[in-house]
Amino acid sequence: MAVDVVTMAAIGAILALLYYYVRSRYSYFLDKPYPHLKPTFLLGSSGPMILRRRDMIEHIKKTYNSFPDAKVFGAYDFLTPTLMIRDPDCVKQIAVKDFDYFTDHTPFVPNEHDVLNTDNMFLNSLFMMRGQKWRDMRATLSPAFTGSKMRQMFELVSESGQGMVKHLLKEALSDGSKQEYEMKDLFTRFGNDVIASIAFGIQVNSFAERENDFYMRGKKLLNFTSFWASIRFMLFITMPKLMLKLNIELMDREMCEHFHAMIIDNMRVREEKGIVRSDMINILLQIKRGALNHQKEEPDVKDAGFATVQESTVGKSAVTRNWTEKELVAQCFLFFLAGFDTISTALGFLCYELMLHPDVQERLYREVIEVDESLEGKPLSYDAVQGMRYMDMVVSESLRLWPPAPAVDRYCNRDYTFDDGEGLRFKIEKGHTVMVPVAGFHSDPKYFPDPDRFDPERFSEENRHNINAGAYMPFGVGPRNCIGSRFALMEVKSIVYYLLKSFTFERCGQTQVPLRLKRNPAVISAEKGIWIRFKPREVATN
Repeated sequence: MAVDVVTMAAIGAILALLYYYVRSRYSYFLDKPYPHLKPTFLLGSSGPMILRRRDMIEHIKKTYNSFPDAKVFGAYDFLTPTLMIRDPDCVKQIAVKDFDYFTDHTPFVPNEHDVLNTDNMFLNSLFMMRGQKWRDMRATLSPAFTGSKMRQMFELVSESGQGMVKHLLKEALSDGSKQEYEMKDLFTRFGNDVIASIAFGIQVNSFAERENDFYMRGKKLLNFTSFWASIRFMLFITMPKLMLKLNIELMDREMCEHFHAMIIDNMRVREEKGIVRSDMINILLQIKRGALNHQKEEPDVKDAGFATVQESTVGKSAVTRNWTEKELVAQCFLFFLAGFDTISTALGFLCYELMLHPDVQERLYREVIEVDESLEGKPLSYDAVQGMRYMDMVVSESLRLWPPAPAVDRYCNRDYTFDDGEGLRFKIEKGHTVMVPVAGFHSDPKYFPDPDRFDPERFSEENRHNINAGAYMPFGVGPRNCIGSRFALMEVKSIVYYLLKSFTFERCGQTQVPLRLKRNPAVISAEKGIWIRFKPREVATN
């Protein structure tokens, strides 16, 4: 009996300590000169999303709209206080003007010295690099994403797009039922073939060979929803130092080693035989030789469209650093992730909007035909795609409605005092995260009137000057924006060109309208998939 009393007292003491600890964590914003969201015990401000009551974009929008008159407000990521910014000028001040204080993404491992010399593939990717190492890698890679390099890579992207359309036409003509496709699956296969060609230097056809080795290994590598993947992710969050000490990868180790060996072997063969191909393998070889440098670019930095981000002085700095093979190869995984997930998701939403708005689809088709006729039988070129003004308007609007990154974060690397010059002044301590709710800005009627309406005319030559550039961030903001925006836009526009040239996009029995997203805190995907019927045009079947 006495033992039971002691046990109950111990449990009560532990619960009381837990309660007071959590309460002390949730007192962070009480003395701050801006409002904050009331946290849910242990879940902070993320409760509705974690408990799957809201999808990710809906949650970000509702959070953004919590304090419509505030420039900034506080929120809690579980127990961690986070500052939310909802004013374009404040975003520019923190993410651009004072970027030196906010150079990094929120790290898995707070101590930078613990990850400087790691061989961990994920932590060696550009996305997770920190400090000077990130600056050096950004400057090393940025010459690979200029307009001139995109022109060189365009033929490889175009080949994958034409191969996909040729296969779909063949299926439609041989079997009328083979016209309804789920967009995520379709564009994941297309993205896989592009990345296999561009980043790994191999040719695959994931439509004719649906379970080819490269595609299946890629799916396994980037499967973040499996049981073991979830366990690894949670362990990296809770005990990152131990995971690094045990040399455990965030992604599947066997797959990491397989793709690493594939790239290294490809590089070796090319060096031995003098093979040159306009892809990422060639770029890695140029980096090894110190031969990849910035060339004088065209004066128009928006040559790839309105959504294209401009490279900052960070990316144009001179670099003399020698990179290890592991550090170089790790960058290919970013392209793998982008091709498998980000670009395929963006393409799915874009095709959905074209299906839902046949007038927009028809106008874009007319532009496609005009470009095709102007080529006079010559193959599609990078410059021809970039000259498609309405295509750019449509893509820009789709990225507004369905931003690939609905929120972006910046990590404060040393104490910083924010002062907007209008009376708002406060301190952001080292180690705190600042969040930019991109989906909130994109859906704010203050910046985009009637924001729920799909309206490409917002981005016309006549209207685009009305857009507050600081409120449109489909590829992030500041020097740490998406390095591959030109490549992503090139890939999206080229495949839409080929698809529209051969098909009309129509509803089918499985099409969900209005589209609803899965209530998943980790991914952005349609609740029932995005199903569209691709009906061959007569001109394509003749």
